[in-house]
Amino acid sequence: MKFSILLPTRDRLELLQYAVQSVLNQDYADWEIVVSDNASKADVRGYIEGLNDKRVKYLRSDAFLPVTENWNRALEASSGDYFIMLGDDDCLLEGCLSIAAALLKKHECPDVLYTEAIQYAYPGVIPGLEEGFVQTGYCEFMKGKDEPFLLDRAAASGVVAQALSFRVAYSYNMQHSIISRRLVDGLKKYGRFFQSPYPDYYATNAILLMSSRILVCPWPLVGIGISPKSFGYFYFNQREKEGIEFLQNVAEPSIFSRVSDKVLSGSEMNTSWLLAMESLKNNFPEEIPVDVAYNKYRFMQFRELLRTSGSSRVLFLESRNKGNFKEQLFWGMIAAMYGVSAVMPFKNFWRRYLLRALHFLRPSHPRVDSTRRPVRSKNLLELTQEEGGIRTVPPTWRRKLNLTGLP
Repeated sequence: MKFSILLPTRDRLELLQYAVQSVLNQDYADWEIVVSDNASKADVRGYIEGLNDKRVKYLRSDAFLPVTENWNRALEASSGDYFIMLGDDDCLLEGCLSIAAALLKKHECPDVLYTEAIQYAYPGVIPGLEEGFVQTGYCEFMKGKDEPFLLDRAAASGVVAQALSFRVAYSYNMQHSIISRRLVDGLKKYGRFFQSPYPDYYATNAILLMSSRILVCPWPLVGIGISPKSFGYFYFNQREKEGIEFLQNVAEPSIFSRVSDKVLSGSEMNTSWLLAMESLKNNFPEEIPVDVAYNKYRFMQFRELLRTSGSSRVLFLESRNKGNFKEQLFWGMIAAMYGVSAVMPFKNFWRRYLLRALHFLRPSHPRVDSTRRPVRSKNLLELTQEEGGIRTVPPTWRRKLNLTGLP
């Protein structure tokens, strides 16, 4: 069984080296790496050639490509039976490929293996948190699970329905999914595998929607980095526009035209989420469990506009100019309450309370009991020998999977 590790990159050579090394460190040999260099200024080619390993392929575009295009280029240049999409600031954990191969063979090669991951934030990336830290994400169908299992079709359809309703029930990050070539080939009739400005939002939900067999592994096998040169950094530091430029997100005109009358100012992330769900609806009209929740998207955008602008006037004008009758009434009232708070004692308290109430009214992300804990490691590669991977596999399962020779 051959694995393709896809590594799109742009001007993050120091991080790319950690990702590549985490693959070189694997005890499983049947793999290839496809590095898709998106017009980097650094000498990525020189680094790859210096490895002198024919399993590491190098592609380069001299023009800056949208993130979705670069992901598709990497996938289409690969040849493995299964592929894993890594960011250049991510890593495979110790024993990842050996464990994945054993699980896939034991369960007769399902369409996809969806695995737990650790998230590593580099020191100083998250405002107010100067230390680096690790945590795991949120996934409803992994709750209470401590060994691999096949995901029930109803459960898979249920979390996709929540995505279409703008409610996160599991992580859409591509790094969680180890995907079969068979599934990729089967989805070609719907266009390229990655679509929309947020290719992972589209692809992970398409995978759960269209796969016949989904294997879930609750043991972390990959590490997801939040580095100073990542979209996560821009997002958490209120610099979303820079993050959009960093990704070069581009919406397919035909998809954008379907929802142009519904799009509002607010968060680009929410609009990209909308476009991903509209792409899903366009490709799989018979399979999607519910319609796209356009009203929920618009609620989120009005709410985000108030949060980011801090202006009752901006909210009032947006609702008056672009809202329907009900939206004009509701958000006009919210704008009035926000404006009145300016002359009240403890103004900031009341404004925070109002924003929290709006989030509670129609939440998009769950309130998670955080697993966050600080670590001393200065980069994600340092964690690959310490976090997840083989160390989280119970001894009984190591024997079942014949994972010999590993600590």
